[in-house]
Amino acid sequence: MTEIEIGRGKRGRRAYSFDDIAVVPSRRTRDPEEVSVAWQIDAYHFDLPVIGAPMDSVMSPETAIAFGRLGGLPVLDLEGLWTRYEDPAPLLAEIAALGPESATSRMQEIYAEEIKPELISARLKQIRDAGITVAGALSPQRTQEHWKTVVDAGGDLFVIRGTTVSAEHVSGRAEPLNLKRFIYELDVPVIVGGAASYTAALHLMRTGAAGVLVGFGGGAAHTTRLTLGIHAPMASAIADVAAARRDYMDESGGRYVHVIADGGMGRSGEIIKAVACGADAVMLGAALARATEAPGRGYHWGPEAHHQQLPRGERVAVGALGSLEEILLGPGRVADGTTNLIGALKRAMATTGYSDLKEFQRVEVVVAPYQRS
Repeated sequence: MTEIEIGRGKRGRRAYSFDDIAVVPSRRTRDPEEVSVAWQIDAYHFDLPVIGAPMDSVMSPETAIAFGRLGGLPVLDLEGLWTRYEDPAPLLAEIAALGPESATSRMQEIYAEEIKPELISARLKQIRDAGITVAGALSPQRTQEHWKTVVDAGGDLFVIRGTTVSAEHVSGRAEPLNLKRFIYELDVPVIVGGAASYTAALHLMRTGAAGVLVGFGGGAAHTTRLTLGIHAPMASAIADVAAARRDYMDESGGRYVHVIADGGMGRSGEIIKAVACGADAVMLGAALARATEAPGRGYHWGPEAHHQQLPRGERVAVGALGSLEEILLGPGRVADGTTNLIGALKRAMATTGYSDLKEFQRVEVVVAPYQRS
């Protein structure tokens, strides 16, 4: 692959964001009503290829239940306010009312409260009792401490999610999480990430993960690019991880690992391009935080925003555009790709002639950088 000379002592590969590429129509078109966007991971089937991001501004137990009934997979942040406080509603209201100058420091104080295992069990039980597939997320640092509580509470899927997760974390202070052994001993499917390169994703696939989250520092609430100088343009990252999936299928004798795009998809066009680059499903944060039911009350933030030593995110205003159903399934009220996300995906698939998500991954894509006026 051609590299670009950055200077005499450094070369780099050209990578592409969603703004740099476009999907190309083919010779065939279809009726959008005849297009399927259903998705299945392990034994769990979903009408929509959408995962609700484990963020306090996006998923509460009530929002998770509503999202699950619409056909998506909700994931609750098991290190968030819902597992630290019996009633976090007043704190969510306070966070939404904070001024920009005090938001980070006050959120650090709020999230300093200890996680309570009994609340993990209670929140997951609430979702399970509603008949919704139960999924919870922990960071790699907290997984060894709380995973048994999650499994005992009846978790159907387990998500290990961090800014970046590797299969070979090195630490001289404590024994790191052995992902391969952990996943092998666990009885539920595990989704793990983020990863943003072919090699990192291939190593995660070899641990036995059912799915790999793709993304690093590209979400609306991230400042990772500013604080750490690290960023992975999503179009190239997804395509690289999709190539790792293909090669791992050959290596493993046919075992399929799902590629899940995570971050940088606030509008329907970006979701469409993520699938076109090879994603099986997408994990949405800011897009769902715009729902009137979202616990963030028009604001969005992730766990990086309240990191105790080095915040790498911020609370951002995203507004409230409509109900969760309107954002996912329509009808759309604006023409900017922020509502009726699934309707747009179906129409793009129909316009290019593809009937399901796996077929649509083969759609032609061109490099066409978008120049904002």
